[in-house]
Amino acid sequence: MNESPDLLETLALARDFLAREIAYAPASIARMNDRGSDSDSLTILSQEACSCQKCGLARTRTSVVFGSGRTDADLVFIGEAPGAEEDRQGLPFVGAAGQLLTRMIEAMGLTREDVYIANVIKCRPPNNRDPKPDEIAACQPYLLQQIEQIAPVVICTLGRFAAQTLLQTTESMGRLRGKIFEYQGAKLVPTYHPAALLRNTQWKRPAWEDLKLVRKLYDGTEI
Repeated sequence: MNESPDLLETLALARDFLAREIAYAPASIARMNDRGSDSDSLTILSQEACSCQKCGLARTRTSVVFGSGRTDADLVFIGEAPGAEEDRQGLPFVGAAGQLLTRMIEAMGLTREDVYIANVIKCRPPNNRDPKPDEIAACQPYLLQQIEQIAPVVICTLGRFAAQTLLQTTESMGRLRGKIFEYQGAKLVPTYHPAALLRNTQWKRPAWEDLKLVRKLYDGTEI
């Protein structure tokens, strides 16, 4: 996903929007919790997301890209939003950036089957534009419930948008990466989006350092 210069302003607006407009989220999440915490919960949530009409992206999407991977994974990767190929296939990170993410995970000594991969936004914004505050708010309950049901040990956010959205901050990626945050009972480590790494190869070394930190938090392994 492309990151525009207006992203900081968008996130600031999103933070205000969430504070005012997402009052329905706790009740929505409570209803989801009533369904139980077994392995079928994410399937039920995915079905609900696939019929979601809460924002304008429902009119332009081809697919809802809910997430994929191990539903009890100790490591979850969270990106921004689906791109064109993800929208076509209905799966996260399957384009060029997804291929790089696969190699990054394998370099950590893991596979995509060992982890869970999702996005903040479940539907592709037209022309890969930045998500709007109401779109972020509409998807927030789904992401929160995904994290609650999976209960990961570590979350690795991919790209500035995902980190800023989850942490509710406007700090730059350079200030966020390399640090450990707490989020929904998990350790959260921000790093660069694979798409950004394809455009900016000088970021690959710091990204690798972030992944080494993620692996150590995941199971104590030094790589």
